[in-house]
Amino acid sequence: MTSRYPFSAVVGHDDLRLALLLNAVHPGIGGVLVRGEKGTAKSTVVRALAALLPELAVVPGCRFGCDPLVDTACPDGPHPGDAAERRPAKLVELPVGATEDRLVGSLDLERALTEGVRAYQPGLLAAAHRGVLYVDEVNLLHDHLVDLLLDAAAMGRAHVEREGVSISHAASFLLVGTMNPEEGELRPQLLDRFGLTVAVRASREVATRAEVIRRRLAYEADPEGFAARWEAADAELAERIVTARAALPTVELPDSELRRIAGVCAAFEVDGMRADLVVARTAAAHAAWRGSEVVEESDVEAAVRLALPHRKRRDPFDEPGLEEEQLADAMRQAAEHADDEPEPDGPPEPDGPDGGGQPTPENSEAPESPDQRPNQGGSGATDRAPATPAPAFRARLLQVPGVGEGAPGRRSRARARTGQVVRSSTADGAGLHVVGTLAAAAPHQNSRGRSGPGLLLRAGDVRLSVREGKEGNLVLFVVDASGSMAARQRMSAVSGAVISLLRDAYQRRDKVGVVTFRGAAAEVALPPTTSVDAAAARLRRMRTGGRTPLADGLLKARRLLEVERLRDPRRRPLLVLLTDGRATSTGAGGDPMRDALRAAGLLSADGTASVVVDCEHGPIRLGLAAKVAVALDGACLRLEELSADQVAGVVRAARAA
Repeated sequence: MTSRYPFSAVVGHDDLRLALLLNAVHPGIGGVLVRGEKGTAKSTVVRALAALLPELAVVPGCRFGCDPLVDTACPDGPHPGDAAERRPAKLVELPVGATEDRLVGSLDLERALTEGVRAYQPGLLAAAHRGVLYVDEVNLLHDHLVDLLLDAAAMGRAHVEREGVSISHAASFLLVGTMNPEEGELRPQLLDRFGLTVAVRASREVATRAEVIRRRLAYEADPEGFAARWEAADAELAERIVTARAALPTVELPDSELRRIAGVCAAFEVDGMRADLVVARTAAAHAAWRGSEVVEESDVEAAVRLALPHRKRRDPFDEPGLEEEQLADAMRQAAEHADDEPEPDGPPEPDGPDGGGQPTPENSEAPESPDQRPNQGGSGATDRAPATPAPAFRARLLQVPGVGEGAPGRRSRARARTGQVVRSSTADGAGLHVVGTLAAAAPHQNSRGRSGPGLLLRAGDVRLSVREGKEGNLVLFVVDASGSMAARQRMSAVSGAVISLLRDAYQRRDKVGVVTFRGAAAEVALPPTTSVDAAAARLRRMRTGGRTPLADGLLKARRLLEVERLRDPRRRPLLVLLTDGRATSTGAGGDPMRDALRAAGLLSADGTASVVVDCEHGPIRLGLAAKVAVALDGACLRLEELSADQVAGVVRAARAA
């Protein structure tokens, strides 16, 4: 068997190694999320950690790796109190394509079909108990699986309620996830569930890179010999983990340092109290790792560097990380709080009047001044600088009608290998539908001569599970940036709406693209990509003015979608057109509005699901955007109707009507 690459032999990555070691000392920290570009030894370091963890005392034959002195509520129990054996801690890897059954366990089909009993087959959560659960490319893992494993990591137990099985078992493990941000981000809610985060990148120092190559080549030439040379260093780290674990319960967290922790978390305006608790636990583990009996300022600073970078994000488009100046300021402010005497307990005094006036509506529009009115004559108006987007909001759900088979996501209904079982089938589906199979076989047991336990099955009894989940879509924004839309307050509201929809697309794992039209023609501002922050950046730089080539914008979108169908035929598109419906042309002759409706009809004939966001304003409304929506066979919404306050499912409801 080839030896693992030694932990001590890893060059650089000091923060990553420290984060893993601190979690080994104090598993209650909550795991590590490792962010980094490809080829930076993320997986190598994580796999090497398992060899440093102390051996475990386990109950012989227990499928859940129970501690004989702690785990008393084991499904395989009760266990004899004096039975124990020792084994190394396990490293269990969760593949990206794993199913829910593989993660949490399921009904033991073999015993159910042969013995006629309900028995539980443990999953990966049980195998990882008291070890390391490693998820490579965690950002590509299905969301419902991420939710399951994070809940188990937080509670220390896994609960299984499915197929007539009700099981609860211990599942305490060190959770480590790695990801490449270029392939998509985790939702902020999931980021917060990881205790620590570390960003890794390849060194730009020639000497460091040369040493990495030197050690890797030596390892590949003689894995056992290379591991032997680093055996003493790894043994020293392993012994240090054991010592720090034993000392951790006696480490003191002074009130001054506790107030420092609260002050830093308050300065970064992190949500909730999880960050404060993680920083406190990490600081205590860091003190134990140093061999100190008391948490000091250096321990708090080290903990903050690891626990807060992914929690200070206020928006999905904010970059994670802590700036040194920002951290220094927060530590200085926290030092002032740390030196303060605690306030005496008592009811808070009532707040006094703030004297502030009534807030004004954020998106209220004043009448356009003459210089703001669109120039409808000539070839185009003077370009206007980009308007600052209005504050974003929680966007309502826009769905593609029908049931697709696209990439996993959180927008539209889709058939999938994972997800909720909706029915059984004799032809379609993935995986055995146990109840359906048993129900099909049960009426024939007498005629088949059954005389003992178990069921007599035939090929015709087998039923497959038809599952339904959610898919991500290609959301193509087609934005009218012409002079008729160029009033600053109105364009600000439109930009804010698109930013809100982009945030929604980010959370639902969609691909996004942006087409804008103004002046003489339309252009692809952003080809379809999973990087929605790039789309937001392009939108913020968008300039406005000129005529309204609506037909060209729709035709450009159609050509782009045709190319995307060839690249990814299973990902269904959703076209979101933001316009007031006016159409002008720079060419001679022709009817601009008729051309626009014809272009819309072509998209409808292609089967493209569409939503038109009517951006028209003022006391007199022409209703042109609604005509475009009819030609597209899509829904038409007012700009203010994009809020999630309304019932979801706009496109689906429109098509049903």
